Amino acid sequence: MLTYLGANSAACPNRSHAVLFLHAFPLSAGMWRPQLQTLGDAGFTVIAPNAYGINGSDEKENWTFTGYAHETAALLESLHIERATVVGLSMGGYQAFEFYRLYPGKTASLVLCDTRAEGDAPEARSMREEFIHAVENAGAGEAERRMIPNFFTAGTYTMKPELVEEAGEMIRKQPAEVITAAMRAIMMRSDATPLLASIRCPVLVLNGDEDSVTTPETAAAISARIPGSQLLLLSGAGHISNMEQPEAFNRALLDHIENISSV
Repeated sequence: MLTYLGANSAACPNRSHAVLFLHAFPLSAGMWRPQLQTLGDAGFTVIAPNAYGINGSDEKENWTFTGYAHETAALLESLHIERATVVGLSMGGYQAFEFYRLYPGKTASLVLCDTRAEGDAPEARSMREEFIHAVENAGAGEAERRMIPNFFTAGTYTMKPELVEEAGEMIRKQPAEVITAAMRAIMMRSDATPLLASIRCPVLVLNGDEDSVTTPETAAAISARIPGSQLLLLSGAGHISNMEQPEAFNRALLDHIENISSV
């Protein structure tokens, strides 16, 4: 069972559309609070599940994004939601690709944020293995130490320390084994590059213009291979763009949903 944050998500017959938010590594669904509040207040059904082991979700060893996509689809079905706009950031973007591959009929549209389509090169896999060993030895604080410096633009670390602390707290709350299981799922993910040209739903590619993890060039390469997709760079945003620039992110997301609703 997956725990989730949401708004307007009580089971209801004939509930046809929702917005499904898939969070980044090694954060939780809590990263989406600025979006859940805004879209919920606007009357949208919004769902943000926690990955396995996070904030009450069942813990699983050796889980994969394929299994997670199936369980996410089951969650939507339990809420009588037929189709969703799937919003995935970083690891959540990998999950969004897998959800679309398995459930294109359930995918109303995709919003791919600060993510990449290709699988890991050998050097990237080696770095992830080293990360896993370090977290196994030193705990969640090691994941925080390594990940937080990559999340935001330089000014945010001094001008918005509360935002940095919020992200750090999400990481520190997680058991080391939950963090390493998620990293192994990332390592085992499929290369989504061959999927891009076959995506037929509306797609928005959102990226921080100062993201050094998944760069604007990475986002442009994804958008260029998806027919009819839209690319938007968010000014003053790094890797966790939805937390750093929530107003601009929410505006882009609402515009996207309104555009697909009018088609």
